[in-house]
Amino acid sequence: MIVPRLHVVTLPRKKLVRRTDRDYSQPLRLSFQLAFLALNLWIGIQFYQWVRWTETAGATREVARPAGVEGWLPIAGLMQFKYVLLTHKIPHVHPAGFFLFTAFLLMSMLLRKSFCSWLCPVGTFSEYLWKLGRSTFRQNFTLPRWLDLPLRSVKYLLLGFFVYAVFSMPADAIAEFLASPYGLIVDVRMLNFFRYLGGVSAFVVLGLIVASIFVQNFWCRYLCPYGAFLGLAALVSPLRITRRELACIDCAKCAKACPASLPVDKLVQIRSAECTGCLECVAVCPAQDALDISAPGKRAIPAWAMAAGIAIVFFGLVGYAKLTGHWDTRLPKQLYFQLVPTAAAQQHP
Repeated sequence: MIVPRLHVVTLPRKKLVRRTDRDYSQPLRLSFQLAFLALNLWIGIQFYQWVRWTETAGATREVARPAGVEGWLPIAGLMQFKYVLLTHKIPHVHPAGFFLFTAFLLMSMLLRKSFCSWLCPVGTFSEYLWKLGRSTFRQNFTLPRWLDLPLRSVKYLLLGFFVYAVFSMPADAIAEFLASPYGLIVDVRMLNFFRYLGGVSAFVVLGLIVASIFVQNFWCRYLCPYGAFLGLAALVSPLRITRRELACIDCAKCAKACPASLPVDKLVQIRSAECTGCLECVAVCPAQDALDISAPGKRAIPAWAMAAGIAIVFFGLVGYAKLTGHWDTRLPKQLYFQLVPTAAAQQHP
């Protein structure tokens, strides 16, 4: 009997061509995170001092109200955004909220969901919580797929509720809400939520902090409707994380580094709404020209260009608002003296 000979075909192994360039995307991103975090801390301290000044009816040293606090009012920003689209007029109540909302939306449409990973103070806090968990417990936990996917949908359900509530309101109803006693001091009510944190609320906040230590970006990944909105806007962004298969050595370091747990090592381009443009996957890639963030035509975008784009959009819109007199909410002091001390009693219209 003649036994046929088997021919074993050995596929050539991909050769690693090590990167010759030094990646500086993460130190650059960290500098943006810390600068924006410091800015928000300064705004928060000044806003608290302003609230105390108004609560004492001017008995303490006068402090100017920082308009930047309106960036913490995304739902009001969405309402103002619709109002401007319908009326082509900038609202005189919390106008800074409109410009900040528009800036973060424009960033997402141009530069992926970069607000979340480069600027958002909550995102920064969440990121360093899971890094603390990883350094302490040697790992973060990944929820099973059957639980991960349903939980991801929660933030989109919350977003759907807010979008429905806002877009069902006509322009005059939005104007009426913003000019109501509740709308005028909605920022104060937000501060009072944390100043007078109840038992249940404190337990929930503590639970979110603990969950964020063990699960990467727990709040951002599963519960943040603002991030969900910006993620959907980022789907139109021309930038994509792009993997070049010929240069890739299939080490899977990119997938392990991705905070959103995206299969970067399996795809040619990342189009997911979960991608925040943090460039962590690009930073850990050891192969030359295997992974980058690219514009149409497969042209790689350096980290400094990403950072410059974020800065141009942010300072451009904020600068325009200030130069045109559409940044500060100008209301009489006596009105604030009357409304701020009664913020807890104001009912939602």
